[in-house]
Amino acid sequence: MRAISVSRDIVAAPRQIFAVLRDPARHAELDGSGMLRGRPQGPSPLGPGDRFSMGMAQGRIAYRSVNVVVEYEKDRLIAWETWGEFRGRRLVGGQRWRYELTPVDGTDGMEGTDGTDGGGSTRVTHTYDWSRARLPRLIVELPGYPRRMGPAMTTTLERLASAVRD
Repeated sequence: MRAISVSRDIVAAPRQIFAVLRDPARHAELDGSGMLRGRPQGPSPLGPGDRFSMGMAQGRIAYRSVNVVVEYEKDRLIAWETWGEFRGRRLVGGQRWRYELTPVDGTDGMEGTDGTDGGGSTRVTHTYDWSRARLPRLIVELPGYPRRMGPAMTTTLERLASAVRD
């Protein structure tokens, strides 16, 4: 299988976490890989089928990724597929970045009667899936992304936990 997942329980309601993930302006702040450079273009907050681009860099090579939201369930799931395009033609990409939110400890994403978030936590499962990638061996595996993504995604989830806490 060409996918890696990491999970973390975050003390926050699913809707709080989902709000951060839907905002492309926050993605560079969360990124544990060091590749995102920000400057998103496109809608915010993100919804089903939305297309947005992001400033990226690999080493000294700067570029823009084009992303399309391909999975979406409010407060539960968001995933986008990323592509490298040239003159509107998809050349490389097809990898998916997915966040699945599962309430734990009684958190259902609903506010409590006192206006609070109801307590509890949310298990966030972050997946990098390159099973649909164009040229996966050349573009993803040989450069070593599968080996590097696990630790980077763990850092992303740590940053996500900090972002919803602040």
